[in-house]
Amino acid sequence: MTAAAVLLAVGLLAGCAREHGSAATTPSSSPIPSGYSEMQKKVAAAESAVARADNDAAADR
Repeated sequence: MTAAAVLLAVGLLAGCAREHGSAATTPSSSPIPSGYSEMQKKVAAAESAVARADNDAAADR
C-alpha cells in the first residue's frame, strides 16, 4: 500500500509540475522543459522509496 501511495504522489507532482511550472507559463525553444532534471531526481527518489518499501514488506512476510 505504501508503494501505491508513493506512485500516486509522484504522478500528482508530475501533473502539477506540467501545469504550474515555468515551462507552462513561458514558451521555450528547448525541447526539454525547465525543471525536468529536478523532476527526474524526484522520480528516482520515489522509485528508491518504493523499492525499500517492497523490501520491507517482503521481509515482514
